[in-house]
Amino acid sequence: MRLRSVLTITLLTVCMCVADAAPKTPREQLIGRLKKIVKTGYMYGHQDDPFYGISWDWDMDRSDTKELVGDYPAVMGFDLGGIEMGDAKNLDSVPFQRMHDEIVRHHERGGIITISWHPRNPMIGTTAWIEKDIEEYEKAMVKFKEAGLESLGKQIDPRLTVRSILKGGRKYDRFQQWLGRVADFMKSLTDQKGNPIPVIFRPWHENNGSWFWWGQKNCSDEEYHELWNMTQDYINSQLPTSIVWSFSPNLQGNWAEEEWMKRYPGDDRVDLIGEDAYQWGTEADFKRQLDADLQLLTQICEKHDKLLAMTECGYQNSPDATWWQRVFKPIIEKYKIAYFLPWRNYKKEHFGASKEANTADDFKAWSKQKNFLFLNDIKKVK
Repeated sequence: MRLRSVLTITLLTVCMCVADAAPKTPREQLIGRLKKIVKTGYMYGHQDDPFYGISWDWDMDRSDTKELVGDYPAVMGFDLGGIEMGDAKNLDSVPFQRMHDEIVRHHERGGIITISWHPRNPMIGTTAWIEKDIEEYEKAMVKFKEAGLESLGKQIDPRLTVRSILKGGRKYDRFQQWLGRVADFMKSLTDQKGNPIPVIFRPWHENNGSWFWWGQKNCSDEEYHELWNMTQDYINSQLPTSIVWSFSPNLQGNWAEEEWMKRYPGDDRVDLIGEDAYQWGTEADFKRQLDADLQLLTQICEKHDKLLAMTECGYQNSPDATWWQRVFKPIIEKYKIAYFLPWRNYKKEHFGASKEANTADDFKAWSKQKNFLFLNDIKKVK
């Protein structure tokens, strides 16, 4: 072999080694970490875990999860609803400064962070929930019609909110400011060395329902895609290395893959596919729907090389003491989910683990399984 050929091969080998050794971004590190963790089990997550519990609120260094099982959740969830308005507290009265500090603390402990966002309605100033707005609008339209102002009334239809914030819409500039406030908060999330903390960001969730202003009946598939892309492009322009993107529709139970894919933003825009799944109706319906959805989502994740998680879940106020292990566990253990995250515990409305919940003994027994992962189980997985 000629010397020139040997040198060329050597140079290519060195270049490949250098490329492999290039430092990964926080986002890439978190995705890699999640892929490792899912091979050993599923993580427990909890919304607003360090802020309040069934019988307490705002105490420092408390956690319903830790008080029951002796460890923090592996994943903690936080919500930015209200930050778009410049508020000091979110929609659940959590101070954003306290939220910032708890996110940093959980990251430093070795935990994983996920953030959702329930922004107010940018067109009419109400909440993220739209059903009451539509009722009020329909009543108002009667008066508009009587006054011969039907065309004027149609301009304030809350079902046009998404359209109003897309490029060219009346509220586009306002929404750009809102995105800036979200990005500013996320940019403030850094570790002790000043490195960005990676987060799983879950905007525009439960989009197959119509209770939010970005829901199924309130914008077209094309408008939803434009909303997602606009949000993602803005946030990524400000935080190019630290955001893992989660696309999380709601429990449905009767999807065909073609239907599910209609609102999917695309493989280049999604890292983790989630589902929000609560038992609101009968146990039989919940089990059937959850099993069907997770079967379909597993197939989609395998086909598109995505992670899978239950990004919200639970049974409000735990009326069944055996619900976790008898109803929920047998279904989720059939599938490779990275984590499941019950919603918050708050006085008369609680979903997660707690020594004061009816399901305390059942959950604690389940937590001892080797594949059920809490903070200390994942700390060393990098």
